Amino acid sequence: MQHLSFGLEDQVVIVTGGAGAIGVAICAGFAEAGARVAVVDLDEATAQAIADALPGRHIGLGCDLRNVATMGDLIARVEQGLGPADHLVNIAGVIKRTDDLFAVTEADWDLQHDVNIKALFFVSQAFARRLVEDGRDGSIVNYTSQGWMSGGFGGSVVYNAAKGAVTTLTRGMARSWAPHGIRVNAVAPGLVETPMLVTPDTTEEDLDALRASIPLKRLGQPEDHVGTTVFLTSRMAHYMTGATVNVSGGFLMY
Repeated sequence: MQHLSFGLEDQVVIVTGGAGAIGVAICAGFAEAGARVAVVDLDEATAQAIADALPGRHIGLGCDLRNVATMGDLIARVEQGLGPADHLVNIAGVIKRTDDLFAVTEADWDLQHDVNIKALFFVSQAFARRLVEDGRDGSIVNYTSQGWMSGGFGGSVVYNAAKGAVTTLTRGMARSWAPHGIRVNAVAPGLVETPMLVTPDTTEEDLDALRASIPLKRLGQPEDHVGTTVFLTSRMAHYMTGATVNVSGGFLMY
């Protein structure tokens, strides 16, 4: 075994939320590592444009991951376009900030849990089922959040309740699917400079306060998560499963 080789050449990676800020960076990282990437997002034209911009052979697929009945079809479409999938990276997520918990509606709750946890589980289930049917091993990387441990702030309590579930689910899937050679790990980003954190209402004073709360004194960038994510799918991480890796500039230490 080559200890310092990703071993991802010509392997197929599905990235959900591939058109988001972190998703675009992750897709580029896998392409650089020699993998073939299925960029999955709500809008197929946007997903395909991102796939077209990557070097090598990749595809973009539109999918509303809340539609559980289509998960098997999504895996089949990836296989038809690129071949059997080896890895799944679940980045797709949505946040509906509500500072006052008394103002949280059932629709707010359902949206965040349907996308952030329900969709993640069922796309993972469909992917893992295909691996087991084929007798192949593979890996899943789930995106959680530092808020799974802190509880969230700035109106993100419901969002981070779902992310806490992602962390727990990662461990449960890792234990359940380990006998099939399927590894499941998670990445926990901190404060990342994306539209999910920085909105038109965010002031420079707000940003300064956020930076001051981070030991490395800067907000995370999408590219900061590429190395960890690619590593977790690679042969270099072949003995890792059930882990949640904190990538937060020291904002969360555990």
